[in-house]
Amino acid sequence: MSLEQSIDLIWLSLGSVALVEFAAHAAPGAIVLDLQHGLWERGTLEAAIAAAGSDVPVIARCAENSPHAIAQPLDAGAASVLVPLVETEADARQAVAAGRYPPLGRRSAGGVRPLLAGVEAMLEADRQVAVGVLIETVRGVENAAAIAAVPGVDYLFVGTGDLALSRGTGDPEVIARDCAHVLRAAREAGLPCGVFTQDAAAARTALANGYRLAVAANDIDVAKQGFLAARRALA
Repeated sequence: MSLEQSIDLIWLSLGSVALVEFAAHAAPGAIVLDLQHGLWERGTLEAAIAAAGSDVPVIARCAENSPHAIAQPLDAGAASVLVPLVETEADARQAVAAGRYPPLGRRSAGGVRPLLAGVEAMLEADRQVAVGVLIETVRGVENAAAIAAVPGVDYLFVGTGDLALSRGTGDPEVIARDCAHVLRAAREAGLPCGVFTQDAAAARTALANGYRLAVAANDIDVAKQGFLAARRALA
């Protein structure tokens, strides 16, 4: 997955393959499938990546930082994994090891899609995979520089919702300072940095401020606001 240009994201949690197809039709920079908090199962994950097609990369927000949770979406054909709750250098090393085949990591070879075109194609696809880590706690923010320095980490991503929970406040100024700290650590390490944003306007601002990835839309809010707007129009 190329991270050379700014990437607008559509974040999907509802587990609907049809919504993946709609999202891909909108031609975003990438689609995120939230396997941690979303309604995705293994079968719908495989179908969703197929529905996204070859032109829209799929990033999988993993359920946890474990070999199984990281390998499963990669075996399904995800272009990137976004590993949650990375707080230390050791956490980042664990994520990288689970996301790469030996000798760079410890990922087990297998899966239907990786082996479809043979072992050499599987290894080449591995070289294109991007391993991202979610900084979403106070401890993760404090260790952002050490996390960014881990070989094999391809980008940092700030999870603003969980960060607010960890910080104990959703004060925009406080969260903005934390985000700026992570962005600075990523830049100093020569890495892209992403941030969770609620809508297209916030995503546009984030990208203009130097973030490389930002969320333009998520399926929960799009559906909720669409239904509410329809009801208001009838009032």
